[in-house]
Amino acid sequence: ILPGMTKGDGEAQLNYGDGEYALLRPGRFVRCAVSQKPIPLEVLRYWSVERQEPYAGPGEFLQRLQETR
Repeated sequence: ILPGMTKGDGEAQLNYGDGEYALLRPGRFVRCAVSQKPIPLEVLRYWSVERQEPYAGPGEFLQRLQETR
């Protein structure tokens, strides 16, 4: 942990469910599975329950769907 940071300042680990997620490891953000951009948890709206991965927005979600077909 860097000076001035708490355990919850880094990357979180989540379990993605239908309409909600469970926090497995505290943190403030997750990384988009497509773009690798950090996504603050308070704005996280797109993820795949099946693949257990988050997306920065609908474009990244659709891109992943096309890649996996």
